[in-house]
Amino acid sequence: MSAPASKAPLRLGLAGLGTVGIGVVKIVQEHAALIEARTGRPVVITAVSARDRTKNRDADLSGYAWETDPVALARREDVDVFVEVMGGHEGPARDATEAAIATGKDVVSANKALLAHHGQALALAAEAAGRVIRFEAAVAGGIPVIKTLTEGLAGNRMKRVMGVMNGSCNYILTRMQAANLSYETVFEEARQLGYLEADPNLDVGGIDAGHKLALLASIAFGTKVSFGAVELEGIGNVSIDDIRLAEDMGYRIKLLGVAQMTGRGLEQRMTPCLVPASHPLGQLQGGTNMVVLEGDSVGQIVMRGPGAGMGPTASAVMGDVIDLARGLHLPTFGQPAATLADPQPAKSATPAPYYLRMTLLDKPGALAKIATCLGEAGVSIDQMRQYRHEGANAPVLIVTHKASRDDIDHAMGRFAATGVLVGAPVALRIEEV
Repeated sequence: MSAPASKAPLRLGLAGLGTVGIGVVKIVQEHAALIEARTGRPVVITAVSARDRTKNRDADLSGYAWETDPVALARREDVDVFVEVMGGHEGPARDATEAAIATGKDVVSANKALLAHHGQALALAAEAAGRVIRFEAAVAGGIPVIKTLTEGLAGNRMKRVMGVMNGSCNYILTRMQAANLSYETVFEEARQLGYLEADPNLDVGGIDAGHKLALLASIAFGTKVSFGAVELEGIGNVSIDDIRLAEDMGYRIKLLGVAQMTGRGLEQRMTPCLVPASHPLGQLQGGTNMVVLEGDSVGQIVMRGPGAGMGPTASAVMGDVIDLARGLHLPTFGQPAATLADPQPAKSATPAPYYLRMTLLDKPGALAKIATCLGEAGVSIDQMRQYRHEGANAPVLIVTHKASRDDIDHAMGRFAATGVLVGAPVALRIEEV
């Protein structure tokens, strides 16, 4: 790590004064002496930007210049580092980030959507200008997973990256289990508590977590960011019955992100999975995040911490700022953007056991017809349970041996023709962690 070239202050332009932005203001103001001692130079905010200047933000902003337009902030001559915590992958956030790079500024961002959609182009522009983009706060809140991948594990060939990266989904799933409540009940509870985005599908649909996974996969496997290739499935179809049945078998259901390089290409998926209840992922409660990194030399590393909130996210922003103040400049995705490979997408290439839940008409031969469909698709059965019931419909649980998702989908496509299926079946991967 090189020493800072100057004792002059590092001047920040802060775009966005929501929860995270105010968290950054508070750290800069309250820890000024500590930061200077650790970097060898002062770190100060010179200007800020937000839409409403009159809003009460519970912070002293009187000493900062104000810009209503973040692009104007990005172009100011008294700003060395543009800190973007506005959000959104188009419009002001993208325009201002591009303006900052064009005017010779480094960028620190908490914007996972911006980087998931435009990271390659932005990284190329920054590196061509001799600048850097840092984005620790964009993934897993306060967990320093990007720094771990780009620095601590830089000598490893990464084998797999996986994790629970959306605290709202983990809250919903663990709350369903603990209180024996339906998905719909807990979803509404989370919405009223403010745990969900204005568009809840960003959370429960897996999109937010998918952005994060795409960024980690790029760093881990030296590929261009390919969010469009992430297999996304949200948690909306997970019922309390699934929670109970998984628990009965010694599993927990998590919205789990997995990225790994296979013989067929880069596999990226953010889907509900069963994981062993005894594994740290299975034990993860509430809104906490967890990322598991597997390298050829280091083995498996588990990192757990708060995935959102003022303090944790602002802490991650300031970790990047402090690295810049120290003079540490690394390529955006851990290696020069021009050297990143075009990934070959591989959809669920790795076989795994699957949990299948369905409701059948309670009549002779119903189970045999389902078993025949599975066998014809090349899927063998490990366990089969039929639960006590009343009436004409019978709940059935099947656990398969390892199979590809294509074979599972093929079998389920044949179920409807049997005439014994009631409603739609549910299929969840059992992840070997």
